[in-house]
Amino acid sequence: MISMDKYDVTPILQCKKLVAGYKMKSGFVHAVDDVSFDLEKGGFLGIAGESGCGKSTLAFAIMRLLKDNAKIESGEIIFKGRDLARLKDNEMKKIRWVDISMVFQSAMNALNPVLSIGEQLTDAVHAHSEVTQSEAHDKAIEVLKLVDISQDRFNSYPHQLSGGMKQRVMIAMALILNPTLVIMDEPTTALDVVVQRTIIEKIQELRNALGFSVIFITHDLSLLVEISDTLAIMYAGKIVEYGSAQALFNHPLHPYTIGLMNSFPSLTGKISRMGGIEGKPPNLLDPPEGCRFSPRCPQAMSICRKSYPSLENKGENHSVACFLHEGVDKP
Repeated sequence: MISMDKYDVTPILQCKKLVAGYKMKSGFVHAVDDVSFDLEKGGFLGIAGESGCGKSTLAFAIMRLLKDNAKIESGEIIFKGRDLARLKDNEMKKIRWVDISMVFQSAMNALNPVLSIGEQLTDAVHAHSEVTQSEAHDKAIEVLKLVDISQDRFNSYPHQLSGGMKQRVMIAMALILNPTLVIMDEPTTALDVVVQRTIIEKIQELRNALGFSVIFITHDLSLLVEISDTLAIMYAGKIVEYGSAQALFNHPLHPYTIGLMNSFPSLTGKISRMGGIEGKPPNLLDPPEGCRFSPRCPQAMSICRKSYPSLENKGENHSVACFLHEGVDKP
């Protein structure tokens, strides 16, 4: 894990009580529900949680790329002093990819199969800046070198590249205009562990060299613990635990975080039995009253089924939303 002391503590991005979701025939799904966090300049925020917890919706809300049936209902997304949630589409277009870029979950689906990777990289440059074809070509070659792809691959098509190379092309595309924030939505999904390690090391190397901030989204908490400065654990649209990666790893507080920690093996120490989390995530069209994790929580109390706990600070760089840590007597 990287020390936060080396980075500027001034927030480059602040989400404040953000609520976003999807309009369905049967109602409105609050996929992101009252989410708040800060991201420092040069910082690395990891967001973890089960599938369907709202991680990707949060990323698309920040990028203002939500689909037609989705919307930001309330809250603020403050980036460099401007509320992205209130910007007009043409204003957001000037920020997207230039200041904030995104590496999408599936490189195979994100890359156009009938265009060479060189064409796609230069198209991204032309779409957001006024440069000559030669300048765009040189910039594309330069950014391919950054991700260790030979310029000989400039005219290659996506199907001619391995999964790891396609993912590195997507990282190159996200960095081609020198953004200050890069959002990565499960960029190592479907890659084997060796290629995954290569991708992660390259992201860290580029971040240290170029100084951009990262929001890294995945269900793999073991990966985030290793690479993040700060962690946010999401469950059913809400952040249930938030703080430094070191604090969450050494002393997880929320039963859901503990369950996630227990679901992957330790590489050191004695062999121990891994445990899963019983039950399944709630239906967000009709979430349970009180804490949304209470139906699955082995330590749930009666108050957990009646009220939702607030996210409260429990120490330096560590907050949790759980009545177990609010001094409530167990009935």
